[in-house]
Amino acid sequence: MTTTVSWDVVHVEKPDDLNVVIGQAHFIKTVDDLHEALVGVSPALRFGVAFCEASGPRLVRRSGNDPELVELATRNAEAIGAGHHFVILLRDGYPLNVLNPVRAVPEVCGIFCATANPVDVVVAVTRRGRGIVGVIDGEPPLGVETDGDVADRRQLLRAIGYKL
Repeated sequence: MTTTVSWDVVHVEKPDDLNVVIGQAHFIKTVDDLHEALVGVSPALRFGVAFCEASGPRLVRRSGNDPELVELATRNAEAIGAGHHFVILLRDGYPLNVLNPVRAVPEVCGIFCATANPVDVVVAVTRRGRGIVGVIDGEPPLGVETDGDVADRRQLLRAIGYKL
């Protein structure tokens, strides 16, 4: 049997001050487990989560502690439209702080991106439905860092508390 594939590119809608995490998971309770993982990271973290089911009622499940971010995560998940994927939007926190708790959720199969950059999601479309193939995260490089750039990077990491 032969099938055809077409491609969609979905731009993730988000303000510049938000971070986004997009991944794949596989069970109806994913949205609740992701919520619980995120609230344990920091009391200051604001977030919205949306998860698309791939079977049964095939609903976009949603949760979070910030109604604006829940709505935006839901709109992005609907636009991507692939089964068993999730979109997390973060404010007042960084992906670095949530990736391990998100990965520790038993239903999470993988993470496509975790970034504050503009993101495009590459979606394959077949008769069966839609699936995320990958993401375009940010812009292409403009060059290779110099010794001065290395020193600046390390100084920034010290200034924000990630390096001694």
